[in-house]
Amino acid sequence: MAGVTSICEDCEGKRFEASVPDYHLGGRDISEVLAMSVTEAEGFFGAGEARTPAAHAILERLADVGLGYLSLGQPLTTLSGGERQRLKLATRMAKPSHPPGVYLLDEVTTGLHLADVEQLLGLLDRLVDSGKSVIVIAHHQAVMAHADWIIDLGPGAGHEGGRIVFEGTPADLVAARSTLTGEHLAAYVGTLSPSDMSAIQPIEAKKATNSSRRMGCKLDS
Repeated sequence: MAGVTSICEDCEGKRFEASVPDYHLGGRDISEVLAMSVTEAEGFFGAGEARTPAAHAILERLADVGLGYLSLGQPLTTLSGGERQRLKLATRMAKPSHPPGVYLLDEVTTGLHLADVEQLLGLLDRLVDSGKSVIVIAHHQAVMAHADWIIDLGPGAGHEGGRIVFEGTPADLVAARSTLTGEHLAAYVGTLSPSDMSAIQPIEAKKATNSSRRMGCKLDS
C-alpha cells in the first residue's frame, strides 16, 4: 500500500518550529536556503552577506559532478543511483589525495544532460591527471569515446554475454566495428564535429601529452 503524506498545519511543510524561520542569513531563512538548487546556493554563499567559503567549496564540488540542479534539502531517497555515485564522488574530492587510487563508477552518467556529461568527463580527467585510475562501467557513447581503453563484454546481454569480445582503444574499436558496441560507437562518432574528434585519438597520442593518463571503460553490449 502506498504511503500517505499530509502537510503539517503548523510549519506548512517547512519542517521547522515556528521560531526557527525568524533567523535569517543574507535575507533568507533556513527553509528558503534548503529550497535553493545547488547552482543557486553556490552564488548565494559565494558573495555578499551570506558569503561562506567552506559552504561555497562544497557546492562547487557538487556542481562539478553535475548535481547543480538538486535542491539542498532534497531527500537522499529521491536520488538515482548515478546521482548517489556523483554525490559520493564529490565528497571524495574533498579529502586529501593519497595516490595511487582507483575509482570504479557504474553508469554514473544516468540522468545527466549532454552538457553535464562533458563536465563530468572533465572532472574524471582531473582525477586521472592527478594519478588516479578511473574505471567506468557505461553504455554512454560519449564516455566510451573519451576513454583511453575499452573492455567490451558480449557478444550479447545477460546470459548471451559475459565474454571479452574486444579490448583496446576507442579508435581501434570504431575501426574494427567487430562488435555491437563498435557499430554503435562508430555511428556516434560519425555525428561528432571535427573539434570533438580528438576524444577518440589512439591512446599513444594521449600518452604523448600526459604519460600518467589512464581511464578504463568497461562495456556490456
